[in-house]
Order: sequence, then structure tokens, then C-alpha cells
Amino acid sequence: MDPMICCKSTECIEKSLRPAEQRANQPPEKADKPPIGIFFYEDRNFQGRCYECSSDCSDMSSYFNRCNSIRVETGNWILYEHPNYKGHQYYLWRGEYPDFHQWMGYNDSIRSCRLTPQHHGPYKMRIYEKGDFKGQMMEFSEDCPHVYDRFRFRDIHSCNITDGHWMYYEEPNYKGRQYYLRPGEYRRYNDWGGMSSKIGSFRRVHQLI
Repeated sequence: MDPMICCKSTECIEKSLRPAEQRANQPPEKADKPPIGIFFYEDRNFQGRCYECSSDCSDMSSYFNRCNSIRVETGNWILYEHPNYKGHQYYLWRGEYPDFHQWMGYNDSIRSCRLTPQHHGPYKMRIYEKGDFKGQMMEFSEDCPHVYDRFRFRDIHSCNITDGHWMYYEEPNYKGRQYYLRPGEYRRYNDWGGMSSKIGSFRRVHQLI
């Protein structure tokens, strides 16, 4: 019987996991419970040992050494290549990801995860051509698949997130390296963990189906 890891905040608790077909046939009182947030599988196509998580977990490295498929049942999640929310970042929402290429992964390493808070209000941010909020500025409240088409610059050196949470992508059409930004001031690109100031697209972090 495979183990299941239930990650809650910074602690992880191990318990038993029945096969998926048994869970599907469980009594109604158990089946009516809210689904867990996210399932990690060691192998592709949801095979191998499975681990489930319902909230932030800063270090999952002691429970599995690879992750090749993921199923998200509820919430929006930011996954990290290394413990303590470091390394490559990946934004996942409700759906099935049968291999790590589906979340644009660079490898099969997932070592920490963060459940993003729900935001029901407006989204707003200002991006700047230069650092310290200088140079050309433009305000956005919607997703932008091509930054250059709107901003006329291929680089964002600073930004001010006033409402909502956002995801930056290095390439247009939400591809390439990803960076998760929460409300706050980012005076230079390394404030959001950027390897460079190059940003090709960005989108709001909200419920996507």
C-alpha cells in the first residue's frame, strides 16, 4: 500500500492511501468531503507513488525525489524547484498535467509549493521601463500575452503591484521562466527573482478552468 503525504503549512504527516478506484467507491459521507488541493505523482501519467497537499509546504524533499505528473483539484498553486520556495517557479491551476512538460518544467524536481490566496477584487499594476520606477510607465489590469505589442519595450526593470497577484513569463504567450509577484514594490528585476529584465508576457493569478 503506497504512502500518502499530506502537507500542511510547514509540517508533513504520513498516512495510508487506498488505490484510486477504492476511493471512488467510498461511502457518500466520505465522498462528500471537499477534495484535497493538489496531487503529486512520481511517474508520468499519474502513475507511481502519490502524495497529496492541501496548503503551503516549504520542503517536500524528504518525501519524494521526483515529480513527473500532477493533478490539481482545487486552487491555484505555485510550485518551486527547490525547498523554501526557490528555484524555477511554475503556476498551475485546476486540471491534469500528465508530464512535467505540461507545466513547462525544466526537470522533474518539485521541492516546495504555495497555495495562492483567492482574490475577488480588481487587478492593477504599473510596469516601468527602468529601475526605481523611472522611465516609460504603463498600467495594466488584464492579462497581456505580448508585452512588446502593448508596452513597446521587451524589458521590465521595475513594477508596482497594487491589486491582485500576477505571474510574469520570460517569453510571449506565457512561456519560458515564470515569476510569481504578490502586491508590493519591485524596484529592480532581481526583486522578483528575475534572471534578467526580459519579460514577454504576464497574467493574473486567478481561478482558471
